[in-house]
Amino acid sequence: MLKLHQTLWRLNLPALLAVVTVIAFTVLRVALLWRSSSEVPFNLPDLAGLFLRGLLFDTVVAAYVYGFFSLFGLLMPERLRQSVAGHRATLGVAWVYLFALGFVVVAEWFFWSEFSVRMNFIAVDYLIYRREVTGNIQESYAVAPILSTVAVIALAVVWLIRQRIQTSINHPLTPKLRLLTAFVTVLIVGAAGSLSGDRVPALSNNMYVEELAHNGAFQFFYAFRHNDLEYDKFYQLAADPQQASDLLKANVVLPNEQLLHPNELFDVSRQVTVNEPERHLNVMLISVESLSGDYMAAFGSKDNVTPELDKLANESLFFTNYYATGNRTVRGLEALTLGIPPTPGSAVVRRPNNSGLFSLASVLNSKGYDSKFIYGGYGYFDNMNAFFAGNGYQVVDRTDFAEDEKLFGNVWGVADEYLFLRSMREADKSYQAKKPFFSIIMTTTNHRPYTYPEGRVVGKQKNWTGAVRYTDWSIVNFINESRKKPWFNDTIFVITADHCAGSAGKTAVPVDRYQIPLIIFAPKYVQPKEISQLASQMDVPSTILGLLNMNYVSRFFGRDILRTPPEQGRALIATYQRMGLYKDNDLVILSPQRHVELHRDPLGKDEILPPSSNQALTDSAIAYYQGGDYVLRHELLKALPQK
Repeated sequence: MLKLHQTLWRLNLPALLAVVTVIAFTVLRVALLWRSSSEVPFNLPDLAGLFLRGLLFDTVVAAYVYGFFSLFGLLMPERLRQSVAGHRATLGVAWVYLFALGFVVVAEWFFWSEFSVRMNFIAVDYLIYRREVTGNIQESYAVAPILSTVAVIALAVVWLIRQRIQTSINHPLTPKLRLLTAFVTVLIVGAAGSLSGDRVPALSNNMYVEELAHNGAFQFFYAFRHNDLEYDKFYQLAADPQQASDLLKANVVLPNEQLLHPNELFDVSRQVTVNEPERHLNVMLISVESLSGDYMAAFGSKDNVTPELDKLANESLFFTNYYATGNRTVRGLEALTLGIPPTPGSAVVRRPNNSGLFSLASVLNSKGYDSKFIYGGYGYFDNMNAFFAGNGYQVVDRTDFAEDEKLFGNVWGVADEYLFLRSMREADKSYQAKKPFFSIIMTTTNHRPYTYPEGRVVGKQKNWTGAVRYTDWSIVNFINESRKKPWFNDTIFVITADHCAGSAGKTAVPVDRYQIPLIIFAPKYVQPKEISQLASQMDVPSTILGLLNMNYVSRFFGRDILRTPPEQGRALIATYQRMGLYKDNDLVILSPQRHVELHRDPLGKDEILPPSSNQALTDSAIAYYQGGDYVLRHELLKALPQK
């Protein structure tokens, strides 16, 4: 017993810091629970499960902390360990760790304020693009006071436990004790490493409860290691792949389309035929950063943050039941240019070997168009430049802007009005070259830190309402300035969003957090009309080509909304891991570990039923997502020669 006591005492530093880790994450969990109290059901089973499951994940992280400091002690020579320099080094390392722990806790607090989730794959992506993220943080928050406070608190904790740390160091680590310590450490870290986040069963149907029960550090490293999920390994498969393939084709192919390879598994390649003259009109597709549907008065907003778009919607084709495929910019761009459903893990834009794909540009380029991707920020972010350059677009980003095109900007990009100024100049170039043009224009102003030029709109800087009003003004100002151009009458303006401003909700895939606007404005060619048919962001490429009466070979999974029977409307919406199909007020969600669930009335009472309650929708969801993954992995999304 004495030897065991001595062993535990000698391991006091790693154990003590592990305990501090659990306490810190528990305090954070309580704070986040308080912050989200209106979204969490306060009943004993949920709360008990939340904290018990949270303790499990916190303990796993603490086990790694224990392992690190045990290894630190084992690798330090005993003579150095017992010296004054060794004592100081140990105290210094302890302070660095506690500062890092405090930094993570503070980062989680602000991450939750923006995304209402614990740190996940989004944080991993942000770590990769440190320039934008660091600049965004510096422009949005009082970084120096926050970090100074964290540093002082970490120093105070080290001072409080200094005697225990020094007492622990003073005991010599004999070779026998070092071996025992190494053995115990391997057992603890091995046990922690065996826990896989996706193997822990769901705690609650309320996603706030689920997220609060997690640990952000655990999720961060798990996402870092699992950013690409193979559908076949993790998700429900169709019992008969050929039947699923036939069902997918039935859901995708319209009456004016003819399959080219009807017997090929999941191959939706087809000839689209329109019995009207092609119109080689210009297309400007504006993807607006974080433009939620509920910002607009048409969707019930009382904030009056989009007065100009609300007016423009009355002069346009306005789609009021239209949904984003995901909650990241790259997911939206994937849908808008490739017309495919979301797939588990990263969007195609961020994956390797993503060039030479069938896209909106590959069709329009074959018709003689200039296709461009115009972005006010640095396009290396999220691999956008490489993706668009590899798929038929000329890339124009912040590095190409002239001095008068970047008179105002922040870390994410130039102000939207200057982005649109450059877009008009690019249109002028194509017009002068006597070529029709297609531009995807990606805005940035409606993104934290929410700064914009003064004097354009009424609103506060660093506030989302002011940023949305400015973006709203910029878009319509762009259209009004375009009216002066000789190419205006023959141009279709398509205005949509990449995703909503927030994606958190009480359900696993909150349908209302995916609804975005779609406005198609072309006064010479398009009559104003409100369209309530259910539609998906991945339908935009087919719909644009339909408006142009294009005959082409297609590989889009999306359909021409204007030629799709209303009763066939559906929306595909997804998170990083959960894949959803929404139709007729039912939502089927496919999750890892081959889990399938059906939500009846997800926008209302959200009743969870067995998938067999709507087997047809369940089968369609599997067909869409299994087929989408299949075509990507079998190169059935490569560009095709156009007839």
